[in-house]
Amino acid sequence: MEPVRRIVDGRRAGTVQRLLSAAVEEVRAVEYHELTVRSVARRADVSPATAYTYFSSKEHLVSSILWWKLQAVPIPDPVPGETASARLVAVIRGITQLFADEPELSRACTTALLADDAEVRRLRDQIGTELVDRLTEAIGPMPDTAAKALTMATVGGFVLAGTGYLRFEELPDRLADITDLLLEGASPAKPRKRRAR
Repeated sequence: MEPVRRIVDGRRAGTVQRLLSAAVEEVRAVEYHELTVRSVARRADVSPATAYTYFSSKEHLVSSILWWKLQAVPIPDPVPGETASARLVAVIRGITQLFADEPELSRACTTALLADDAEVRRLRDQIGTELVDRLTEAIGPMPDTAAKALTMATVGGFVLAGTGYLRFEELPDRLADITDLLLEGASPAKPRKRRAR
């Protein structure tokens, strides 16, 4: 599903694309609290009414940037003999590259995604599902508890990086360490040898 109130195509899809591109430019140009749907509409050369047709709030609009960019990130091809944590690093690195060089964009998206807004909640669910799908494809089947723990660690890591408490460049290796621990913990325990009496 597209991150807008209705499925669009043709000219309307072009309008949505212009608004998203203009929103990225606006995030780079002004502080987040100064950004509005109207200012983005002005930059995209569309009417505010048209912008509000597709995006209910600035939080919805900025959150849609992340969904739009995430969908465009290619999934790395598997490498024979590669470990699960190495595959995870490749996937996460591709995603973090979106924001590593654009702290303003990462902060804006993080702030927007925390909003209590129906459209934003829907986007959070879509983004979360996409992340889980990519992680699962990278590392293969995991016990449900381990998969949930990794998902929480990934989302938490992105929030920390988005708010400046962690560098995006550090995130892939941090998550690889967590993956190794989870996979190790999920492996069947080796039976202990009994002491000889």
